[in-house]
Amino acid sequence: MDTTLNWAPNSLRIKEVEEQVFALRSSVICAFNQLLDLKDLNTGVHSTRLAEWGMRVGQELGLEEPLLANLEIAALLHDIGKVGIPDAILHKPGKLEPDEYALMKKHPEYGWAVLRMLPGFERAALDILHHHESFDGKGYPAGLKETEIPVVSRIVSVIDAFDAMVSSRPYRKGLPSEEAVRRLILASGTQFDPVVVQCFLSFAQTEMAGVFAAAGTSVSSAL
Repeated sequence: MDTTLNWAPNSLRIKEVEEQVFALRSSVICAFNQLLDLKDLNTGVHSTRLAEWGMRVGQELGLEEPLLANLEIAALLHDIGKVGIPDAILHKPGKLEPDEYALMKKHPEYGWAVLRMLPGFERAALDILHHHESFDGKGYPAGLKETEIPVVSRIVSVIDAFDAMVSSRPYRKGLPSEEAVRRLILASGTQFDPVVVQCFLSFAQTEMAGVFAAAGTSVSSAL
């Protein structure tokens, strides 16, 4: 008796369930990204750029598919915890007061607290929790250092910082390309993973015009 026919319906059902789970996962990501847009349009667009750059870095570093999937989620939703930060702090044009900065530093924990509740997002939630750790152990919230920091978190940290530096905001102009690159290199080995910095700059510097266009400015205007 051919057992292939007996297994066929079950295989089709498993495939159907997998497709439904994938569709639900994608919908949740899109919904949260829309929530970020509602909170702050700059934040949502910023996250989309990070997902594109992050996947590029992850592929260049040879990350396997499960890590790449978590990287995409973490890049897109790394700022989801900012929905819990008051607008007066998020949009403050000047320097934050110590108590305001302390509250702002809670956003990775807020993001982790939300995403860890969703099945299939637990790993990405941890990556988001640690995306403000520093390579030298002086970051937050846990003071992790070097390879104690998840590789996805290390990637998001670099591209998040670069995009923040070159992006123009209503209250400030984006930095020139040379200055943003200089600051990344200067902080390589202290704040940032030097391998990730090198990998990101290997294509960011050669594609700077496109990077600046995505960030809302241009190389010529930034210079």
